[in-house]
Amino acid sequence: MHPFPYDPFQKEAIDAIRAGTSVFVSAPTGAGKTVIAEVAVEEALKAGGMAIYTAPIKALSNQKFRDFHAQTPGRVGILTGDLTLNPEAPLLIMTTEIYRNSLLEGGERFANCRWVIFDEVHYLDDSERGTVWEESLLLTPRQTEILALSATVPNAGELAAWIEKIHGRPVKVIREEHRPVPLKTAFQCQDRMFDTLSDLHAGGYGGRDRWKRADRFRRGHPHRGRPHRGRRGGPAGPPPPPAGRPNRADHLLKEIQQARHLPCLYFTFSRKRTETLAEEFAAMNLATPEQKKTLLHEYDQLCKRFQIAEDRSSMEMRAVMAHGVAYHHAGLLPTLKGVIEILFTRRLIQAIATTETFAIGVNMPARSVVLDALTKRADHGRRLLRIRELSQMVGRAGRRGMDEAGFAYLRVNPWEVDFSSLRHLLEGRPEQVSSRFATTYATLLNLYRNYGDNLLPFYLKTFHAFQTPPARHREEFASVDRRLSLLKDSGYTEPGAAPNRGNLTHKGAFAATLYGYELLLSELFEEGTLDKLNATDLGVLLLAMVYEPRRGMGPPPKLPRRFGHLMQTSMDLLAGIHKEERRRQVSPLSKQPCFHLAEALERWLQGGNFDKVAEQARADEGELARYFRMTIQMARTLHLASEAGAGLKQKAGDLIQRINRDPVDAEAELRRSL
Repeated sequence: MHPFPYDPFQKEAIDAIRAGTSVFVSAPTGAGKTVIAEVAVEEALKAGGMAIYTAPIKALSNQKFRDFHAQTPGRVGILTGDLTLNPEAPLLIMTTEIYRNSLLEGGERFANCRWVIFDEVHYLDDSERGTVWEESLLLTPRQTEILALSATVPNAGELAAWIEKIHGRPVKVIREEHRPVPLKTAFQCQDRMFDTLSDLHAGGYGGRDRWKRADRFRRGHPHRGRPHRGRRGGPAGPPPPPAGRPNRADHLLKEIQQARHLPCLYFTFSRKRTETLAEEFAAMNLATPEQKKTLLHEYDQLCKRFQIAEDRSSMEMRAVMAHGVAYHHAGLLPTLKGVIEILFTRRLIQAIATTETFAIGVNMPARSVVLDALTKRADHGRRLLRIRELSQMVGRAGRRGMDEAGFAYLRVNPWEVDFSSLRHLLEGRPEQVSSRFATTYATLLNLYRNYGDNLLPFYLKTFHAFQTPPARHREEFASVDRRLSLLKDSGYTEPGAAPNRGNLTHKGAFAATLYGYELLLSELFEEGTLDKLNATDLGVLLLAMVYEPRRGMGPPPKLPRRFGHLMQTSMDLLAGIHKEERRRQVSPLSKQPCFHLAEALERWLQGGNFDKVAEQARADEGELARYFRMTIQMARTLHLASEAGAGLKQKAGDLIQRINRDPVDAEAELRRSL
């Protein structure tokens, strides 16, 4: 199928696929796992069946659709919630959520599916979305073979053993530790460069393991420079650490340029810092005049093709693009991010300052990668990167067939990271993948419809039960049972379930389609509020359900009176839901609607210009487009719900048509990229 010889691990996986055996592949980023997936797809289609390719993020789904469309035009479709294109195709690219939802609601459409590919299956460990992977693997039909692709994880065998147990099928585990493109790591510390850990320890850390923050205050001590003595004049261990010098990003980029290690991916953990760094790099003359000319020409052509040439954000990006530089983060228009990704794939951009989402799955390798810091913000202060996070980012360094080696540059601050932790980060084993099983109300309702009260056997099939001692199974299942009892007592199920099947009420069947937003919307539906709303108010409510304010945004702006009643009605209902959840010790509590973007959506529905709507809302364009698309996804769910009346369906359909235009239209964006 491919014009090049396969690596041994690829050949082993392909032989198993052609023999009809499920496969779990654990290999470093950039090792060539996609080649194996392409063979699985070919085998399914060649046999007259279908294949499904699931991905954790929509950007990766879109990229896979483009890649497979180029190989088999007309035979591939995509479903991501806000985008449905060619859904009857024999090869379907889907987000994992859409695949899981389809299975729960009746997977008859997948009866002829020969292979399902789970890309980035280590996402099963994600605290918020990992349960989706677990449920998807568990619910996959037995006649469908599984190809699981993962970054290096130490417990791949455990995951494969779980799949073997629940499906009664053999799963071949293939581990590959070797990177096809060698990775060389260097460190910037005290604004100096170090090539080895031992040199870094001696020169950057001054021979210490840990620098205490209290030592900062000794740097101005009048006796600094004299031998450090104890209280009685004797030696008192190593002297305080030196004052240290800040790491200069421009110095590091100049070093990378001189070493001819461009293009470079510069990872940082702040949207604002990506833009600041890009402006700084633009002044460094990283590209030749000819490179700049080619890049600007291609950029202008792509912006014109994607109809964003006149957008404010595109023009702002052009200012740094003129110097061979770009920035990339979730706040950018999705279309503009796509343009940047295309140009970087062509190796026309010399340096991109980006957040870590650029590392997830999307095939955008560079010759070198920089990590701006080794810590990131967490719920309580800052934490050290995980080994798997580090591997995911530095794995983008070095492109197979183009680079003899990849180069990773780590910016190290001894005040933040002690040396032993740094050594473990670089030399330790990646973290194990652990279950994050936590069923939503919609999942429980669908399971109840299929299994009735007999849910304990289902729980015992989960990876969570597989990983935990039997003594804890009843305890863990009790939390599932508490959620189910709340649903029963709140009128979501019919009384008197059969041994292996249960019936849902009208409200329960409606809630079973609303993953993550079930109770509040269903209560509003039952009391008739949804039917009374006009299309704009319905959109405002759905947007409030999906919107999650960023850290530090504060309370929502004061809403106009026309939306005040809707918010008050929602909050009153939610208060009752939360009271019942607390009484039953159900956590986390149902999500609270956030009406921060209510007026922005109203202006958009009135035909407003996207740039102006975003500016007035003080929201990032990418954030606004993403939440408008999620609102479309929710409206599509209502439009397709069999329990919804004709009036609600019509309003939901009208809402979709009015929101889905210009940069919000995901389908038009994808079509232009083909």
